[in-house]
Amino acid sequence: MGYWDIPEGLVGSAYHIVAFQPDSALAALQRSTNATVTMATMGAIFGMATCLTAQAREAPDDPLNYFIGGCASGIFLGARTHSAMTGTSACLGLGTLAFFTKVGKMEGWKLAGPPKL
Repeated sequence: MGYWDIPEGLVGSAYHIVAFQPDSALAALQRSTNATVTMATMGAIFGMATCLTAQAREAPDDPLNYFIGGCASGIFLGARTHSAMTGTSACLGLGTLAFFTKVGKMEGWKLAGPPKL
């Protein structure tokens, strides 16, 4: 199992439990389950929305598909928190992040070079 095989929600849950100690083991289990399911759902929504828009627009590698997928995930997060402001900002933030991640992969952007030996 590699680093990228670990579910992101599980890692986030572990950090959250360490930073904010729960009162009991049951509270820790509930908190970690809640965060993990939320992150897994956001990933599923992102993947589904990205694939559906790519298929509907007949443009499989278009970064706009990734923006739409990220925005759909952000809208879910806003609905989950019952906050229109959270949904709007998460839509724009996650959509922009996904868009530029796709553009960066297509154009070969590097955030850091190889290590100097």
